[in-house]
Amino acid sequence: MQKQNDDTLSKTNDSSDGPELAASVIITTYNSVRALGLVLDGYSAQDRTDFELIVADDGSSDETATLIEQRRSSLPFRLVHVWQADDGFQKCRILNKAILASSADYLIISDGDCIPRNDFVSTHINFREPGRYLSGGLFRLNQTVTDKVTSEDIFNGNVFDFAWLKSSGQKNKWRKKLKLTKSQFKAKILEMLSPAPGSWNGANSSCWKADAIKVNGFDERLRYGALDREFGLRLVNLGRQPKKVRYSACAVHLEHGRGYNTKTGWEFNRAVRKKVEKEKIVRAELGLDQHVK
Repeated sequence: MQKQNDDTLSKTNDSSDGPELAASVIITTYNSVRALGLVLDGYSAQDRTDFELIVADDGSSDETATLIEQRRSSLPFRLVHVWQADDGFQKCRILNKAILASSADYLIISDGDCIPRNDFVSTHINFREPGRYLSGGLFRLNQTVTDKVTSEDIFNGNVFDFAWLKSSGQKNKWRKKLKLTKSQFKAKILEMLSPAPGSWNGANSSCWKADAIKVNGFDERLRYGALDREFGLRLVNLGRQPKKVRYSACAVHLEHGRGYNTKTGWEFNRAVRKKVEKEKIVRAELGLDQHVK
């Protein structure tokens, strides 16, 4: 699949004449073919298929497009590939393009290095409610375990089983392993007891598409460094309060390098967040409206 200039590339394996979609899942990626393949396995194993998966591709090489084309026909859901030319770290820009390409009225946003448990999509859909956005969390795998994970480990549930993870090299941190609980009752109690504030966590959060549009999507001035939280602050300024699903919506994160992590990026993002919070700003200064024709 060839890329052309800076134009967004979007291709789907399904027409718009199918059943109504309950959600659009958006995952970001950049030249991480192995991780993306495992994440596609995770969404293939979901307990429902009435969603579309949009791969928001921040300038990957043709290897990523080839993987998507190879997997497209075997997936039980609609797959959309939205691509932009490589211009450094531009996650917010590709997220905005993916939002505009989405078909459902509810958005679940994650990353191409986060493997969802088979009830991940259902949990977000079942917990959604008007006037709220959902704030999830992650169980982070170390590099040793990340290198061992296979497709089989996803389909048989090993990657969500702490006993298997521990035997594969994951450290035994009992507080962290609570994020893998399969009990919705226990998850509800843990979320009530958790001191962590509800915030927009870019690897596991969801909101109504209409609300994302009202806040003008993600601010494209931002670089790596808690950029997602700024989006959540503007949702709060709009009047949309967070609802925690840190223990209910289970996903595991594959470890990787972060060459785009810079001190100046964090400082700039922090200054923008402070201004958004202080001035109760709702709309992104450089947001998705610039991509609307």
